[in-house]
Amino acid sequence: MDMFNDPNLWLPWVFAALMGLSILIYVILDGFDLGVGLLMPLSDDDEKDRLVASIGPFWDANETWLVLAIGLLLVAFPVAHGVILTALYLPVAVMLIGLILRGVSFEFRAKAPIGQKPYWNGAFFTGSLMASMAQGFMLGMYVMGLTWTLPHVAFALLTAVFLTVGYSCIGAAWLIAKTEGALQIKAVGWAKGGLWGLLLGIAAISLATPFISPRIFEKWFGFPQLLYLAPFPVLSAALLGFLWWKLRRMPMVDDRHAWTPFAAIMALFALSFGGMAYSFYPYVVPDKLTIYEAASAPESLMIILIGTLFVLPTILAYTALSYIIFRGKATELRYD
Repeated sequence: MDMFNDPNLWLPWVFAALMGLSILIYVILDGFDLGVGLLMPLSDDDEKDRLVASIGPFWDANETWLVLAIGLLLVAFPVAHGVILTALYLPVAVMLIGLILRGVSFEFRAKAPIGQKPYWNGAFFTGSLMASMAQGFMLGMYVMGLTWTLPHVAFALLTAVFLTVGYSCIGAAWLIAKTEGALQIKAVGWAKGGLWGLLLGIAAISLATPFISPRIFEKWFGFPQLLYLAPFPVLSAALLGFLWWKLRRMPMVDDRHAWTPFAAIMALFALSFGGMAYSFYPYVVPDKLTIYEAASAPESLMIILIGTLFVLPTILAYTALSYIIFRGKATELRYD
């Protein structure tokens, strides 16, 4: 109760939770449309149009959550913002170039002469690959404490590959829900392959995290802390088993439960993120800077919180609205 009486304690916690929520929503929502972009080389020309149609109404709004997360980091934890973005300047630049390339190619593939369309399709895939790899690299470097050593960079490259495959998996699960026929059957196969990358990525980070610092090791294996963490791996293993079982039985004749793989992978991402949040709390920069040390003054945070209470529901509302309006199967891609 003392925490909620002291704004120096509860305000940083609230903003850390809001920032974490924004990152999680971004990883899930932009993760699936990045994943769809990664699957472009595996599809034929007509299927590429259907892939783009499946994410067309959503991809731009999905990136809003990244802007919100970085904005919250800047205004609520300015010291941490400087430390993190300074350490990750190069992969952040690669990610931004990839996102720009995706946006440009998304528009130009529809307006360029038909002979140039394959180049813009390639650019869309390249932008998706750059953004996915950069995000995976940043995740690995963050887990390793943002220090640039050869082993840490090697681990970050490994997580970059695994996260990219994980994005392709959630992208394939999205396509299972949004498409039908031959493309849906292909998407089931893509999801099965991507599931292995998702599994290896979770395993790699899970094996590395407790050995980063004695503090995290104690949170993982000390008692009773072990009991708090136990639901995360148990539920994750159950979800992975369910996904494999479900994918082996898809697509169903009447397309029942087409959304279940996507929902299960969303839950898996949420559990993985929750495990990381539990491991690193209360540090915003691993073992260097806590959310309380990095937070802005309580007076500033209170003003920012008031603004966030208006902005966040607005973003949630138009995000939900777009998914409600464009629910159902992706239709033929048209620009007239």
